[in-house]
Amino acid sequence: MPASTPRRSDAKKMAAAQKEISVSEFFAKNRHLLGFDNPRKALLTTVKEAVDNSLDACEEAGILPEIWVHIEATSAGKYKIGVQDNGPGILKKQIPLIFGKLLYGSKFHRLRQSRGQQGIGISAAGMYGVQTTGKPVKIVSKVSVRKPAHYYEIQIDTKRNVPKILNGKGEGVDIPPGEKGVKYIKDHGIEWVPIDHGTRVTIELEAKYIRGRGSVDEYLEQTAIANPHISLHYVDPDEYQYDYTRSTESLPPEPKEIKPHPYGVEIGRLATLLEESEDQSVSEFFRTKFSRVTPAVAKRICEGAKVGARTKVHKVERPQIEKLYEAIQATKISAPETDCICPIGEDLILRGLHHVVPGEFYAAATRPPSVYRGNPFVVEVGLAYGGAAPTQNITADLLLELLEETDTRTVRQFLINTFNGLGAESADRIVKQSGLKTRQTPNKLKPKDREKLLHAMKNVNVAEGQQMDVLRFANRVPLQFQQAACAVTQTVTATNWRGYGLSQSRGALPKGPVTLMVHIASVWVPFTSESKEAIASYPEIQKEIRLGLQSVGRKLGMFLRRRQKSKQQSDRREVFMRYLKEVAGAVSVINAAEEKELYEQLLSVAKKRTADADVKMDDRGRKVEHDPAQMNLGDNVLIVDAAHHEAAINRVVTAPEEAKEPEENGELVGD
Repeated sequence: MPASTPRRSDAKKMAAAQKEISVSEFFAKNRHLLGFDNPRKALLTTVKEAVDNSLDACEEAGILPEIWVHIEATSAGKYKIGVQDNGPGILKKQIPLIFGKLLYGSKFHRLRQSRGQQGIGISAAGMYGVQTTGKPVKIVSKVSVRKPAHYYEIQIDTKRNVPKILNGKGEGVDIPPGEKGVKYIKDHGIEWVPIDHGTRVTIELEAKYIRGRGSVDEYLEQTAIANPHISLHYVDPDEYQYDYTRSTESLPPEPKEIKPHPYGVEIGRLATLLEESEDQSVSEFFRTKFSRVTPAVAKRICEGAKVGARTKVHKVERPQIEKLYEAIQATKISAPETDCICPIGEDLILRGLHHVVPGEFYAAATRPPSVYRGNPFVVEVGLAYGGAAPTQNITADLLLELLEETDTRTVRQFLINTFNGLGAESADRIVKQSGLKTRQTPNKLKPKDREKLLHAMKNVNVAEGQQMDVLRFANRVPLQFQQAACAVTQTVTATNWRGYGLSQSRGALPKGPVTLMVHIASVWVPFTSESKEAIASYPEIQKEIRLGLQSVGRKLGMFLRRRQKSKQQSDRREVFMRYLKEVAGAVSVINAAEEKELYEQLLSVAKKRTADADVKMDDRGRKVEHDPAQMNLGDNVLIVDAAHHEAAINRVVTAPEEAKEPEENGELVGD
């Protein structure tokens, strides 16, 4: 008889090996779940989390946000990120918990629109920084000009998910107000833009900085679009400074907190709420714990479940809970209130797009509120259709000025960094067409080379083969990654854009100089992962996105058809004009008529028959001499001259050589 195989372990040994896992330790080992799966995304995620927190804090305090973002390379593959706001500041005892403890925050249990949800983002960014560089997170926060600023150097104890304070003997440091504090900040190399109140977080981490798609530059540009009330100052690792000025002085309305809607509560959650409730009747429980439940609705739910309305909640048993849940689904209950969400609005979408995205036609649509799983949400869509590329509208004098002020190393870099939306592929085509060498320095080009570059910029069709650029937003926050997995992209791709004048292949995004933004505002956005990069494909959400796309698509189609008709009539008139002189001369000989008089009559007929070529439109797509019978594209449309768009060219603002005093110009103090 063969000998039995000895056991490798037993229940006692296995029990001894089991222990509780800290949430910090879990995410430290699975940081890819939070968007820290590669150095490029880590840089963007860190900036995004800090900026989102700053915007939420400013808006909740009723302060028009002003934000400073500074990225600096410290060594090969290492960057230092500083984000500061003019918000209300943070109380001293809260700072270590907010920045040094995962799943700590004020937004998770509130049903109201906010950028942050889980209380993970900024503390996870700090944890990633400590893991990759060993440097702690540095926080400066000030609540008043008369009170001291609090300075902390923190890292997370991942075993226990608690903050570990490294400075001030574990207590942090209080920086006194006034000149004494300014001197302390300068002497200790603490980074801080002198303002009366606000918070600055500095994180050093392993990262990779690139421009273009999925970059910090793109994220901040899109943040300015969705938040036209923000003033943003950004200095990139190459020391370029970008200033996005606010296009409105009004804060968005403050969203109000609501109670959960009965339709969004699952049976297990309903059982927990009943168990945790204070001693009250079932009818009173439904009226006080849920939104949109009136005494009459509560009575119908109880009657449908055959549970007494006056029955105490603690006497309700499991079978009765199941019947109550079924009765909720069978009872007609009004949709939840929508004052808990704050859409951008059509007018501000138009302003934001026009402020940042070059184009000639803009349209916006805000859908009526809708509901998924008991959560209210609003879908907004904005569209910008670009005319000629900014490179084709440039003059020789402006080109010379731009070449002189740039400090890029190559002509290719100059084109990409100066002309917004151009892209690397188009820049390569211009350089190739100009015949310039790839490594030539822009501000050292000779006059002949400048002429070649100008000729290539005006004649290369950079819009050829251009694909629609889709900007995705959730609660005013740009989504940069996992585009294909997002409900927004899937709905845009499934929409038939050929009917609106754009070319489109099956299963692909349409082609053309179009920028499309889709914004979803909700009390709880259904992201597909903890990194909040894509929106789940709920049918209710996709339906509202589709209707919003169709609304702006129809207006784009009307604009393109009108423009095409005007062009056809203009071409037709040109043909007429080419031969009118000869026709008038020939007819005058045959009929013995006055040639000049005949020519004027024929010219009048030609202009009348091609009158559409002379139609002038205002910025809303209406005829200047308005005829009520004529087509009107509506108030949520903007038509501009693309050739003079301010957003088309990025003018580099360089810092003065001799810095002024920090109090005068708000410059960064410290290292």
